[in-house]
Amino acid sequence: MRALVLRSSPEFDSTYSPPIAQEGEALIRVLKAGICATDVQLIQGYMGFQGILGHEFVGIIEQCPNQKDLINKRVVGEINLSCRQCATCKAGRLTHCPNRTTLGIDRKDGAFADYLTLPTENLHVLPDHITDTEAIFVEPLAAACQILDQITISPTDQVVVIGDGKLGLLCAQVLHTTQCHVSLLGRHREKLALISKGGMSCTTRIEDINPGADVVIEATGTPQGLAIASQLVRPRGAIILKSTYHGNNTVDMTSLVINEVSLIGSRCGPFPKALQLLNDRKVDVEPMVTERYPISRGLDALQHATEKGALKVILEMN
Repeated sequence: MRALVLRSSPEFDSTYSPPIAQEGEALIRVLKAGICATDVQLIQGYMGFQGILGHEFVGIIEQCPNQKDLINKRVVGEINLSCRQCATCKAGRLTHCPNRTTLGIDRKDGAFADYLTLPTENLHVLPDHITDTEAIFVEPLAAACQILDQITISPTDQVVVIGDGKLGLLCAQVLHTTQCHVSLLGRHREKLALISKGGMSCTTRIEDINPGADVVIEATGTPQGLAIASQLVRPRGAIILKSTYHGNNTVDMTSLVINEVSLIGSRCGPFPKALQLLNDRKVDVEPMVTERYPISRGLDALQHATEKGALKVILEMN
C-alpha cells in the first residue's frame, strides 16, 4: 500500500506492507486524513516515533471478523490502544493505560496510508450527514471537548483561549457553547476571522484582553504560551494546557504558587460529544481546511502544514 513513513525523515513509500487485523480489530480503508501539529513535532523528534504518521482520519471498515455488521461502515477512531487489563484500565482511565500504544504517535502505524487497523472498541460509526471532511476534525474536536469534562464552565465565567491554530479555534467554539464570555488571542487576523462572527471577542493584541480571567486555555504550541496564560489568569483561576512541545519549557512557577493557580493538563477527549456538536452544527470546521493533497504528494502536504497561515491540510487517498 501507499504510506507516508517517518524513518530518519518522512518518506513516501508505495510498497509498504498493509496491516493485518488482529483479534478484536478491524481493517479500515482510509478515505482522508488530517495533518496535525503533533505530526510536525514527531518529524522534529517528539516521542522518537518511527512508522506511519497520522491519527486524524475517516475510513471504511473492510474486514472485521468479530463484528461483521460493521463491514462497510464509515468510521472515525480513538487513537489510544489500551490493554484493558491493568489496574489503570480497570479504574476507567483507559487513555492513561501504562501499556498503551497510540495511533501514528507511539508504536502503532497511523493513518497516512491506504489502510490501518484499530480495535473495534475504538471505532465510532459516523452519521450519514457528517461529511468526510468534517469527520477529519472529530479527534481534535474531542480533545477540545475534554476541557468541559475536566472543569465546570459557567455562563458568567471569563475565559481566554490563547492560540489561533486548529486546536485553539476548536477550543474557542466548544467553550462558546457554554454561553460564557470567550476571548481568543491569536497572531493571525485571517484565522481569527474564521470564527469571529460567532459572537466571540477575537484579537491579536494582549492589551485588548483584561487580565483576571477565570480560565485560560493555552493552545499556542509554543513555550511562550504558558507565560502569557500566567499573565491573564486570576488568582485561584485555572490554566488548561492543550499544547505539547518538543523540548523543555522554562516556567516561572513562583507566581503560580503565590496566586494558587491550578495547572491542568488536557489531552484526548470524548468522541461522542464531538460527534454530537458536529451533528447539531454547533461547531463549524470546514473553513479551517487550508488545502487538500493526494497521498502521492504527501511530502508536499507535510511541508505545506508547516507554513505560516496553514490550518488543516488534508491527505486524500482516493
